Amino acid sequence: MSTSPSNLLRDYRAKRDFAKTREPKGAPSAKSVNGKKLAFVVQKHDARRLHFDFRIELDGVLKSWAVTKGPSNNPSDKRLAVRVEDHPLDYGSFEGTIPKGQYGGGTVMLWDEGYWEPIGDAREGLKNGDLKIRLHGSRLKGEWVLVHMKGRDNGKRENWLLIKHRDDHARDHNTLVDHYTRSVVTARDFEDIAKGNKPKKPPPKKPMVVERNAEASAREKSAPTRKSKAKAGTRPKYQPPQLATLVDDIPTGNDWLFELKYDGYRCLASLSGSDVRLFTRNGKDWTEQFDVIREPLSKLGADSALIDGELCAFNAKGRTDFATLKEALTSGGPLVYFVFDLLELDGKDLKKQPLLKRKELLKKLIGKTGAGAQVQFSEHVRGHGEDVFNKVCAEGHEGIIAKKADAPYRNARTRDWLKIKCTKRQEFVVAGWSPSDRKSTFASLLLGSYDGEKLVYHGRVGTGFSVDDSERIQALLDRLSRKTSPFDKAPPPEIKRDARYVTPQLVAEIAYTELTPDGYLRHPSFIGLREDKDAEAVRLETPVTPPRKPAPKSLNSDAGEKAARDYGVHLTSPDRVAFPDQGVTKGELIAYYAAVGERMLVYAAKRPLSLVRCPQGRAKHCFFQKHDSGGFPDQMKTIRLKENSGKTQDYFYVDDVAGLLAGTQMNVLEWHLWGVSIDALEKPERLIFDIDPDEAVNFSEVKRAAEDVRAYLKDKGLKSFPLVTGGKGIHVIAPLKPEAGWEEVKTFCKQAAIDMAEAEPDRFVATSSKAKRKGKMFIDYLRNERGSTAIAPWSTRSREGAPVAVPVSWPQLKKVKHANEFSLTEALKRAKLSDPWTDYFDLEQTLPT
Repeated sequence: MSTSPSNLLRDYRAKRDFAKTREPKGAPSAKSVNGKKLAFVVQKHDARRLHFDFRIELDGVLKSWAVTKGPSNNPSDKRLAVRVEDHPLDYGSFEGTIPKGQYGGGTVMLWDEGYWEPIGDAREGLKNGDLKIRLHGSRLKGEWVLVHMKGRDNGKRENWLLIKHRDDHARDHNTLVDHYTRSVVTARDFEDIAKGNKPKKPPPKKPMVVERNAEASAREKSAPTRKSKAKAGTRPKYQPPQLATLVDDIPTGNDWLFELKYDGYRCLASLSGSDVRLFTRNGKDWTEQFDVIREPLSKLGADSALIDGELCAFNAKGRTDFATLKEALTSGGPLVYFVFDLLELDGKDLKKQPLLKRKELLKKLIGKTGAGAQVQFSEHVRGHGEDVFNKVCAEGHEGIIAKKADAPYRNARTRDWLKIKCTKRQEFVVAGWSPSDRKSTFASLLLGSYDGEKLVYHGRVGTGFSVDDSERIQALLDRLSRKTSPFDKAPPPEIKRDARYVTPQLVAEIAYTELTPDGYLRHPSFIGLREDKDAEAVRLETPVTPPRKPAPKSLNSDAGEKAARDYGVHLTSPDRVAFPDQGVTKGELIAYYAAVGERMLVYAAKRPLSLVRCPQGRAKHCFFQKHDSGGFPDQMKTIRLKENSGKTQDYFYVDDVAGLLAGTQMNVLEWHLWGVSIDALEKPERLIFDIDPDEAVNFSEVKRAAEDVRAYLKDKGLKSFPLVTGGKGIHVIAPLKPEAGWEEVKTFCKQAAIDMAEAEPDRFVATSSKAKRKGKMFIDYLRNERGSTAIAPWSTRSREGAPVAVPVSWPQLKKVKHANEFSLTEALKRAKLSDPWTDYFDLEQTLPT
């Protein structure tokens, strides 16, 4: 048969109806996207069976193989590659959907592209079934071979193997298919492509600059470039970077510089003229992974330098974001290197110089860089730390770094550098996983941190994972599998029962609200794997807190003991510490509730209660209690209620301050209310929305959401009031005349949540699913069901800092910085002022029809 492209494409055209599919017919004038170079492309094809189509240009067409498991850069992996019909050259730019019912129906993604070189005679290699090639792609690099298994062909089907040769681009484990899950051209995933969503980055206007073979790369690195005037000096050796200490309080005064805390990979750049090497914080050479910033650094004009900084990527909101960085490293997205310190310059050690001097020299070296530059100087503010922190947090960033202006650079963790976080995040070691009944990958990861040589269990994380994350991590877990637990003490029995363990090598960055008294993570969410940090170095970070300030006289234990006597409550162990971080005792809590009791009872008296009790303080085991189990003082009243299940149980309620003090004597740290009076149990007297944000959402956004709920209710004729919960959210509450039933109230609130979520899907969700809530706020309407509860106004919370749920007015809410900012002392001050919910009980509001 003739080897003209027209004849070679007969099978391709015969299998397709071009009136129904957008695949190219194969224009006679089609040329390679690489001009004179031979093109290659890999297309990930979600057809009847997921596979990767490997195509190389030869004789005017794309010779093609279907690789069932995708390429592997591990030479030990021999991937089955089934030879298929030749494809036209312009198929190399096809990305889209082939209609169902058509040949190859499904979604096609451009997974890799570039050019290839034959090693030897390509046509002879193809004919003899031993085709050796060198690839220059964005993802596939170096030498490969296609081997025809002639004795294993099945009819017309030719079975080949695609194998990676061992070279500088080979790896001992496959890092390709699991890492690269989006289009190399448009950064879209399969769902984006199937829906026809716009590209997430513009297609490249010219062929991608690719790395040459190992020999050529070595020659390039040693040769001077014309663009750089720098003379090659001695390239500085890697040094351990200076690390910051986590604290709660922001230092004051002009002795401190304040910088943004970047959310990325710590990166030290060692320069010798145009020779640049890039290291992670623990000394790993990641020059290849961070290659995109090597060229701009090579043009700085220094004989030699050692620079400290952070490699970052921006998310859609213009913030540095670790998850976005991981995706950018995978898909080739844009990166920025923020530089903030200079350790060496032109052979001179600068570490003993004051920080301000080092930054001055660094800024001069970097020169003027505008927005969008790949290397940017990290600006700072001198003094005004509180203002900087508030602004940074309001804009949704992770936090700030405070640095002593006159301090030298020290290669260790010191208190000359402090980090203050807006939200809690840190690394944990992955030491196992719990299987899922619904999917082939894990349900949750088992996490820990090292205390000396002991690995301490800190709980599980099961949210924040994309499908790609889950599949990639599961593959890593399978390779690290072991039979015994690496934890010093086994997880709780209910976790241990189904646990699968792994050698503790993986490190995950986790966002969470707090650690429970047992040391377990509360509301954890997965951010990403940290490949730049060693598992053995992961320690639990706890803020360094200043000495406790003495409680005011009105809240001391003596006042609590007197109040208990006055109200006839038998108080035991008044000096037992209820909140260890603050040193708050049971006696001080009694004093607090005696002081705010009358204000609290306005909203809490004669309502069915659920309680959070912590008999040994919040540092130990706490539990939720709905029913009277006996042993409570007489001042705690009970009422028999029929539950939704039909079972009748004794529920608590209080009707005076003595009841609140009796509950506190029984170690109640949280009081949760039904939205109904015990006198009219089926007629709710309020409706309530709990704005529950994802960990990544800043409190300023939560406040804006509360205002939106307020506006929605106002449009329906309902006045509402905000409650700062002492946790992470805000409750918006509208009082009602007790006329409508539970189902009516819940239906109205559910529709309101749906309306808001449909109006602004980028901000709100109306479902409790953590996976769908990522980066958004859940408008929680479920507290309007019979038996559901919400935190009572003026109740303490069993959380770090001993925060209080405080009712505020709408103007006051604008000035609140955090949902948990009100301490016992601050709450007491507010309780002595006029009630911000002045006309709460005067409103004659009914549920809109």
